[in-house]
Amino acid sequence: MPQIKIRLLMNFLELSKQRYSARNRKRYNRNSFNLINVTIMKTEMEKCLAGEWYDCHNQVFLDLKTRTHKLLMKYNSLPYEDKEEKHSLLKKMLGSIGMKVSVASPFICDYGCNIHIGNNVTVNTSCTFVDCNKITIGSNVLIAPNVQLYTATHPIDLDERLAPVETEDGIKRVRRTYALPITIENGCWIGGGVIILPGITIEYGSVIGAGSVVTKDIPANSLAVGNPCKVIRQINQTKKL
Repeated sequence: MPQIKIRLLMNFLELSKQRYSARNRKRYNRNSFNLINVTIMKTEMEKCLAGEWYDCHNQVFLDLKTRTHKLLMKYNSLPYEDKEEKHSLLKKMLGSIGMKVSVASPFICDYGCNIHIGNNVTVNTSCTFVDCNKITIGSNVLIAPNVQLYTATHPIDLDERLAPVETEDGIKRVRRTYALPITIENGCWIGGGVIILPGITIEYGSVIGAGSVVTKDIPANSLAVGNPCKVIRQINQTKKL
């Protein structure tokens, strides 16, 4: 009789152990699933920098714009000769900035934090950098007046650009925005009034003629002009700066 009781007790303990393990596995799997869900959820800024649809009215962007526009108002009001103070403001405003960088007033940007500028760069007056995604400018770059760099864009089709969404008040249209990075590599010269569209890379040593609209990547050491901008010849086959 005692042996039967012991055997029953051992069976009970084994069954309890199995049930406990099963419960723990379910709990672990459920927690793991939740953890995965949390991990893959992106912030609006992460969506923006990944080139995905994002909510440009999210508070993070409104706060950035407010901060940056205050800095821009102060920056654009400073006299030309107050170079130390201007450089200090640029360091606060931009993602990164090298040495011997001149950005003439007035200068306009959206967030500032997505702009990265190398060494020995001149950005002339009245330039606009819409830096919803990264704008990377290498070293030894010249940017003439009235140049516009646009990283933000929208779909061409109306129902994609202003997507219809059902609400309690009826159909409303939600604006879809995404942004793609712009890169201007070392040694480039961007002529006056040039417009560079989202996702463009202008490679090393290239020159973009005044008034051009750049819709495609420009290969290294090219002279490119026009709307749309096209390469007309190769230039300066010298060693890199």
